[in-house]
Amino acid sequence: MTDPRPTSAFHAANADPAVTGRLVAALDSQAANAGVRRLREWAHARLAARPGERALDVGAGTGSETQVLAAAVAPGGSALGIEPNAGLREVAERRAAEAGSSAGFRDGDALALPLGDGEADLVRCERVLQHLTDPARAVAEIARVLRPGGRVALLDTDWHTLLLHPVEPAVGAALATVTRATAATPDAGRRLTQWLTGAGLTVDQAGADVLLHDPRAVTWPIVKGLGQAAVARDLITEEQRDRLYADLAAAAEQGAFHLSVTMFAVVAHRPE
Repeated sequence: MTDPRPTSAFHAANADPAVTGRLVAALDSQAANAGVRRLREWAHARLAARPGERALDVGAGTGSETQVLAAAVAPGGSALGIEPNAGLREVAERRAAEAGSSAGFRDGDALALPLGDGEADLVRCERVLQHLTDPARAVAEIARVLRPGGRVALLDTDWHTLLLHPVEPAVGAALATVTRATAATPDAGRRLTQWLTGAGLTVDQAGADVLLHDPRAVTWPIVKGLGQAAVARDLITEEQRDRLYADLAAAAEQGAFHLSVTMFAVVAHRPE
């Protein structure tokens, strides 16, 4: 399956409908994380969507946050989720319909948003910029569609803050290399303010939260994904990988497993 648009490598790698289920499960798991919930609520509160406004959710995923925006801008407003993955878009549309939400969804790209200049009252964009090779261009595109006085909330992960315990130092270094290679811009979280001011927007507030995983259960999808990738890159041996898995499982039995990463959020506005 090919896509001629200037989209991200992440989108290209996950465009196959066969991986939709895995993506949905991952997004649902992330949405259930207490840190993600807190930071999303923090950003929504500061975006302060109002009835009658036009909201845009860039990288809508399963559409949960587009639904939040739709409820906030009702009556009289609209909330449009931009999602290039057809499988995720279908899930978002179905879930919105089941919830009776007015949220709408459309195919699109962060580098070429399907709105005219100044048409949006507010824009939300979560964990998209880390997957782009030119995130500054995407933020400039967000600034273009914002009306004067319009607000934007950017939320993104900084993968340089990933912590895993227990792990041998050499294996930890290999996993860090793999982690940073999975995102086009792995330090996106710390650069949100830079991109917003570079696009001519005024930063209002910044926040962050540490996404902690359950210390009693190894987050195997993440851990095994990292371990397998490290072996495939010849960064660690299969024996080192298996020992890592055993050490983490033993730690979880004692409630001592640790996996965390920091996510940042910045809210800004377009000057009048």
